[in-house]
Amino acid sequence: MEEGYELDLTYITERIIAVSFPRACSEGTYLHNLQDVTRMLKSKHADNYLVINLSEKRYDLTKMNPKTMDMGWPDLHAPPLDKICTICKAMENWLNADPQHVVVIHCRGGKGRIGVIISSYVHFTNISASAEQALDRFAMRKFHDDKVSALMTPSQKRYVWILYSLLTGSMKMNASPLFLHYVVLHGIPNFDSNGVCQPYLKVYQGMQAVYTSGIYHIGPGNKSRVCLALEPAQLLKGDIMIKCYHKNVHTSSREVIFRLQFHTGTVHGSSLVFQKEDLENANKDPRFPDYGKIELVFSGSPEKIQGCERWRNGPDVTVDYNTADPLIRWDSYENITSDGKRSLPLSLRVCGYPSHSEPRSCTTARASVGAVRSPTDAVPETPHPSILSHVIKYTWKLP
Repeated sequence: MEEGYELDLTYITERIIAVSFPRACSEGTYLHNLQDVTRMLKSKHADNYLVINLSEKRYDLTKMNPKTMDMGWPDLHAPPLDKICTICKAMENWLNADPQHVVVIHCRGGKGRIGVIISSYVHFTNISASAEQALDRFAMRKFHDDKVSALMTPSQKRYVWILYSLLTGSMKMNASPLFLHYVVLHGIPNFDSNGVCQPYLKVYQGMQAVYTSGIYHIGPGNKSRVCLALEPAQLLKGDIMIKCYHKNVHTSSREVIFRLQFHTGTVHGSSLVFQKEDLENANKDPRFPDYGKIELVFSGSPEKIQGCERWRNGPDVTVDYNTADPLIRWDSYENITSDGKRSLPLSLRVCGYPSHSEPRSCTTARASVGAVRSPTDAVPETPHPSILSHVIKYTWKLP
């Protein structure tokens, strides 16, 4: 990288380019580098390039590059399943429209988002690939393995696996109603002086908070498990994220114990189990036991599950359902500042909480929802073909 430049520009293939800027890159440096990249792209490819932006929407990026698709989602998270399909189809349409067309994958922040799209596009094009495209697929796989695979989060890798499984027919979409009853922590993380934690849950559907649990106070003798019951059971559909926090009663702060994402259409059976390596935050945290795992318990109705007594906690676990603490209510996917950093709502700042009490792992959740904007008539939003039709029908059309 040349002096004064903070970017990574890679021709993955002759027609697919990745441009990434580090998370710590200053705004001034970013804009200067972006101008230089834009000049290079225009001199080399004229108006034949399409920018797909995987980070937060930026006016300056669109102004410099009118053919821009804003398809961002929060850094270090998996995108909605339908968004992966939309991006792959847009890339295919653009590249097939003219042999001179190229695609530029733009991202400011972690490269894991680029890894999601490149690895997904390899699987997507496999269903209709010609022999001539074999070299390009090899180049994309090599880029993924060498540059971005290690930077992808467990949920990002899970969503690529889901797409692959649907494309190959090894997984079928389940459109039956799905109610989440319990989240069971097998192996209690060590987050306080008693060697346990005080967990509570937030459940998101489409990046919108739909459920917040009470705070579970675990006695020091409990090292085996704790069951967090959703009362009433929560009906879920589509892209789901579960985020578990530890509430520090001494410092009035919170830490993330684990985060996981899944799609309800891929749930077959009454439970899902996630090992430590399948969880964000926990997978790299020594306070989460190596043998620890998370179990999600579902059913097809909101009624209590037969034999639910086995999930009952012992007397050393109590639950505070009546908390009015604004820290518990704070949704960390709202109140995004203009520079992409999270800020606390006024109610928390007045209470004396620091302006940033969690790692700044997200950009903006608003970029991951809402209508898809097509940048040009050359990238029509055509229906997805054949094997993807049931994916899109479920994630977009199901009432």
